[in-house]
Amino acid sequence: MTAGRVGPDDVVGQRGGEGVVDLRPVVRVGAPTERRNPHSTDLDLMSTRDVLTVINDADRRVPAAVAAVLDEIAVTVDLAVTALRGGHRVHYFGAGTSGRLGVIDAAELAPTFNSPRGWFCAHLAGGPDAMWQAVEDAEDDLAGGAGEAAGCVSAGDLVVGLAASGRTPYVLGALDAARQRGAATVLLCANPEVRAAAGVDVVIGVDTGPEVVTGSTRMKAGTAQKLVLNTFSTAVMVRLGRVYSNLMIDMVATNAKLRGRMISILIEATGCSEEVSRRALHEADGDLKTALVSLLSGAGIDAARAALARTAHQVRGAIALLAS
Repeated sequence: MTAGRVGPDDVVGQRGGEGVVDLRPVVRVGAPTERRNPHSTDLDLMSTRDVLTVINDADRRVPAAVAAVLDEIAVTVDLAVTALRGGHRVHYFGAGTSGRLGVIDAAELAPTFNSPRGWFCAHLAGGPDAMWQAVEDAEDDLAGGAGEAAGCVSAGDLVVGLAASGRTPYVLGALDAARQRGAATVLLCANPEVRAAAGVDVVIGVDTGPEVVTGSTRMKAGTAQKLVLNTFSTAVMVRLGRVYSNLMIDMVATNAKLRGRMISILIEATGCSEEVSRRALHEADGDLKTALVSLLSGAGIDAARAALARTAHQVRGAIALLAS
């Protein structure tokens, strides 16, 4: 990575026929995502079908690249589980596509797993408006990232920085401030060569290589980050007992489809009829976990609810307790 300011004799813009000197900082990023992809150099000359083929062929590299960093993701999952079990939080700090993906992942955990409000907190450079449009220079705000982290991160939290290049100032500022406050820190990027590696506990550097459109990290790099975040947060929910077998037992039934899914889950997990499953869910006041424990253990609703309370709402633990 090389960086430098525009010199006083460099004309970087034109207005009204007169030279205009732009003295804002200029950074030339040397991350793999900024290099040219030799397979797409004639992209603008290709047919529509060939453009799609080139993009699809490139996308096929992403799952293998994510598979290569599963060990690092596993360490991150364990850090998150430790933080959440200790009453702490997980934070995502990101900018641009990376930050938006963090917002999406955090937002989806409550309806899918009924995760408590505040477990996962997403912070986006430029604030909420940056979800819809680019906020100029927001990602370059090192002090802004540090200040935001200093204002909300506590010792024992986990902070995950999201930056395709691995060098976004807003993200690095947040990670540095979080580390100073005693939080565990992780950097998720598409740059295995990242220089910030020495400053965080875990680096998840997904080697997605050059983009089909040079530097457009909304493509392979963004896909990789989406896959990693899905993998990470889902595994955290599994480890925290919010999945039984492969069923969403902590979901929030906010519409007719999801209310039907609750019945289907009870039928699948217990082998009971739809009528029995509906009755149990009704008696449990719509609490799927309580109904599930009651049907699997044969215990009454009140006993199932009490067992869940004594076992940190772990279904298997509650069943074992009732069996003993």
